[in-house]
Amino acid sequence: MPRRCDWVPDGDAAYVAYHDLEWGVPSHDDRHLFEMLTLEGAQAGLSWATILGKRDGYRRAFAGFDAARVARFDRRRIEHLLRDPGIVRNRLKVESTVNNARRVLEVREQAGGFAGYLWQFVDGAPLVGKWRSIAEIPAETAESKAMSKDLKRRGFRFVGPTVCYALMQAVGMVNDHTTTCFRYKELSAARR
Repeated sequence: MPRRCDWVPDGDAAYVAYHDLEWGVPSHDDRHLFEMLTLEGAQAGLSWATILGKRDGYRRAFAGFDAARVARFDRRRIEHLLRDPGIVRNRLKVESTVNNARRVLEVREQAGGFAGYLWQFVDGAPLVGKWRSIAEIPAETAESKAMSKDLKRRGFRFVGPTVCYALMQAVGMVNDHTTTCFRYKELSAARR
């Protein structure tokens, strides 16, 4: 049995799959990046287990995270989503997803792509932590603060420095697997 980061609950197949196959893997896909920005914002004040359990509901409710489609959601569609048990039914979070889809489209137009825009905050390559335990991993960094500040300037919501750092970890802009985790070695080797 491979050794994983301590935050992965034993016996939780969805969590194990997320950790082993997705978390920390560099993503340059605009749709996936919009999905993870949404999910990390939705997690604010909640557990990741709650969000992971609702991930399929989010994909269904938000058109597979097609930003162009979500950007067209109107008030009626938002009211419908607020009755959907498959997502977190928080008005501010639902409205922020629609707002953020509109901002993603603006960034694509202005910066040539959402992925390129986000990855500029780490100079285009993953930062590699050297943490022995999860207690050492920061909640935010200078890079996540800069990302948060710029996203807010552009009108994004639910994008504080902690949310931005969680996004960076999730999409592989940062390799924050602990050094004892089997994925740390794999992802660090892939970077070379």
